[in-house]
Amino acid sequence: MSTPQLVVHRDKELMAQAAAARLITKIVDAQASRGYASVVLTGGRNGNGLLAALAAAPARDAIDWGRLDLWWGDERFLPEGDPDRNDTQARAALLGSVPLDPARVHAMPTSDGPYGTDVDAAAEAYATELAKSAGPENHGSVPTFDVLMLGVGPDTHVASLFPELPAVRETERTVVGVHGAPKPPPTRISLTLPAIRSAREVWLLAAGEDKAQAAAIALSGAGEVQAPAAGAYGRSRTLWLLDAAAASQLPRSLYPPASP
Repeated sequence: MSTPQLVVHRDKELMAQAAAARLITKIVDAQASRGYASVVLTGGRNGNGLLAALAAAPARDAIDWGRLDLWWGDERFLPEGDPDRNDTQARAALLGSVPLDPARVHAMPTSDGPYGTDVDAAAEAYATELAKSAGPENHGSVPTFDVLMLGVGPDTHVASLFPELPAVRETERTVVGVHGAPKPPPTRISLTLPAIRSAREVWLLAAGEDKAQAAAIALSGAGEVQAPAAGAYGRSRTLWLLDAAAASQLPRSLYPPASP
């Protein structure tokens, strides 16, 4: 378990731009050392804001997009192309404008796909896809992601792991179907905390006053069942990327020495 590190930016625009620059560097470094990189994307306004900032960054051309594996931390179980799906939004923000290898873009199943409306079968299929991509060096049933990004909800949820619901208590499976989510749509697919913790680095993104209490709770030692964001951490690094509004309820003792 890595100790959370905080970076607090002046506003959400600067946070998105800085996070995009940080992600470019991580991907390029991984590709230089290993030949490829593996990243888990998140949806929501902060995840999509980061992707839009990356799309606008001239340094994006430093990435070898054909040697990048993309996964998702969760997905709304909706038909293909639905505007509320995370992968639909990601393609609009960035993925549709860069030369990715389609075989390395691992979108979660749709509700009109081969598993129909059986979200549990769809989740099991995604777990199988993860397991097939894991090598002996990963020591588990998921690849070792270079960076796994998560948005933090006002209720402290990450991916589609909501406080007190069964999915956040899962300790064996890597992917689960989520039933009865408290925000629409109620049916979703999500990585579990064990899968999230397989990543080298986990980045938690939070911007806006509505995320301030969630950040304060998650970083105050709360339990992961009550505050799922508290249970999201990486093997080597856990990074909270915040704007000033989201950090407004944190004690100054948690701030890094020189947050911009």
